[in-house]
Amino acid sequence: MGNLTKFLKNKNTVTILGVIVCLVILYAGYTMRINQKTALVTVYYANQTIQPKTLITEDMVSRADVPESFINGEYYKNYNDIVGKYSNYNTMIAEGSLFYSDLLIEEGNLPDAVFYDINEGERVVSFPVDTELTYGNSIMPGNLIDIYVKLYNDYGDLVYGEMYENVEVLAVKDSSGKNVFENVEEEREPAFVYFSLPEAKYLLFSAMSYLAEDDKGDNEAKIVLVPNTVKFEAEDPKATEVTSTYLYEFVLDRLEQIDNQEELYEELLNEMEQQELERENKKNNVTTETN
Repeated sequence: MGNLTKFLKNKNTVTILGVIVCLVILYAGYTMRINQKTALVTVYYANQTIQPKTLITEDMVSRADVPESFINGEYYKNYNDIVGKYSNYNTMIAEGSLFYSDLLIEEGNLPDAVFYDINEGERVVSFPVDTELTYGNSIMPGNLIDIYVKLYNDYGDLVYGEMYENVEVLAVKDSSGKNVFENVEEEREPAFVYFSLPEAKYLLFSAMSYLAEDDKGDNEAKIVLVPNTVKFEAEDPKATEVTSTYLYEFVLDRLEQIDNQEELYEELLNEMEQQELERENKKNNVTTETN
């Protein structure tokens, strides 16, 4: 025991032990850092060049195991978070590239996403709004709205009526084209509501919009989007409610009187006649099948 104590008190011995301990610590630290740098992680990369606004499908994605130290930046680590998204509208993903966070977006965030899922024969309307016109920003994508018109007739009487009902809202965007409701932490002001209408209805709506824009002053016509859960009130108790047929005829009559709108007037008449013909054909087919 005395020899061991004498051995440990020896300065040379203490120095040698200290050096050995330091070497062990340095070696352990070096080994750990090497292992960290060479540790393999699974990544997913594009196995082909992907153009902007392209749906990412399974055949575009491959996987590989690479040292984690080789990777920089934020990237998608989960396969299911990649497939089904779209390549961003302003960039191309090169073959061999990882799927970095800023390269992929959801379909609904594409600038022209509202044009993707409309029914055949319909056209998209971009209607300017503000917070007040969207009932305090309560009109949201997927909601059903009714479209009302408020105007003064040829006798100066205020009339109002429902032009279309149960129209689905496709998107609500701010002035920069961003979806208003995509980020709950960021307050965005609605600037446009998007919805689609069949061709004939689209033309009538466009004509009514033209008349509303052209008819400024005290007798200005107004188009109002109303959630279908809300009853529209004209506010003025003297206002008279009219039918959609009245509104259609009002548009046609006004357009006929405008010299530079003959083409739109004729197109409207043709579309309405075609629509009426299709309705009659369907009615006749149903009658024939019933008999």
